[in-house]
Amino acid sequence: MRKIIHIDMDAFFASVEQLDNPELRGKPVAVGGSGERSVVAAASYEARKFGVRSAMSSVIAKRLCPDLIFVKHNFARYTEVSASIMEIFREYTDLIEPLSIDEAFLDVTNDKKNIRSATVIAKKIRNEIKSKTGLTASAGISVNKFLAKIASDINKPDGLFVIRPEDAEKFIEELPVEKFYGIGKVTAQKMHKLGIHTGADLKKWDLVSLVRNFGKPAVFFYDIVRGIDERPVEPDQERKSVGTELTYEKDLKTRFEVIAELYKLEKELMERLEHSETTGRTITIKVKFSDFRQITRSKTLQNYVRDFETLHKEVSEIRKSLKLEGSRIRLLGLSISNLETEDCDDRQLYLFDNQK
Repeated sequence: MRKIIHIDMDAFFASVEQLDNPELRGKPVAVGGSGERSVVAAASYEARKFGVRSAMSSVIAKRLCPDLIFVKHNFARYTEVSASIMEIFREYTDLIEPLSIDEAFLDVTNDKKNIRSATVIAKKIRNEIKSKTGLTASAGISVNKFLAKIASDINKPDGLFVIRPEDAEKFIEELPVEKFYGIGKVTAQKMHKLGIHTGADLKKWDLVSLVRNFGKPAVFFYDIVRGIDERPVEPDQERKSVGTELTYEKDLKTRFEVIAELYKLEKELMERLEHSETTGRTITIKVKFSDFRQITRSKTLQNYVRDFETLHKEVSEIRKSLKLEGSRIRLLGLSISNLETEDCDDRQLYLFDNQK
């Protein structure tokens, strides 16, 4: 039987800011801008008590919590702390699947220290994280990824919850469908309209009916409501892209404004590439206009981006091809995909595999 742990850092970005700035401790904090078009990237638990959530408009967040303190993100610092946490994980297992900078699955079925108890391992990891970083983490433990992920949310923050195999069926049947990992808000609303509110309701549906109403994801829904999730913890999953974007308080209207803002994004993107120790060949610019139309343009290079000058040159060429003059722009984004480690070799790429 597999032993899976899901570790989720508590309000990670905001907690790091409170850790580094003692004057913020115990106060409602939001990581992000405070302007009219800004959004909350993360909220402390003091802010969450007022209903402030990540991805929420900063204006709405301030309305909900008038004393909310906004702080600018420090991605380099978050990455540094995350790396320290991953080192703690590696003391116990090599089967680690990061979902993001602040959460990961661990398969401890055969742990390095021969502890054998996933609960004991989770407690030790949480204690080490607290001791070495000053931050708290929540843990979920069960026999598969789906159950472990749900379990980690039960006693947040700074909690631990175990879903034992013999308890899984009853737990899932009583769980509201919107709490199911893998069922988003839109899908949950559609289920509600069909009379599906809990796992027990979902379990009554046969596979054919589910597929008819929900398409391919229905197979996943059919399995997980029965506690079936054979997905392995995959430590070798590659990151698909590195990027950054910014929504502006006032529309960008001039060529100079666009060039200046893209230059800032290029600097930040290069910094993120260096911290992640990766490089890539495909550069993508994302533009959202004042009327919410959105376009993206990409360019794939023959060689990997290794310096700021190359990145700036290629971004400038893509920008010129977009002919943005006269447009009102509310968001710009910049990303690099086709990633490799930064020490990879450049190779000449050909249109046909058999070309010499």
